[in-house]
Amino acid sequence: MPIIINLDVMMAKRKMSLNELSDKVGITISNLSILKTGKAKAIRIETLEAICKALDCQPGDILEFVK
Repeated sequence: MPIIINLDVMMAKRKMSLNELSDKVGITISNLSILKTGKAKAIRIETLEAICKALDCQPGDILEFVK
């Protein structure tokens, strides 16, 4: 898959657990886990925005395109 999800990297940099991010963003832990492991087929812009606000980062910090 050419799109890499670096959610776990950003969470580690911010020292934030999956439970804490789930509470801040309002998304279930299981849905965040699917996103974190790269198994998600899509992500809503509003979800990405909420994650970026919670982690104080840019979308490009979470999503990476690899050829």
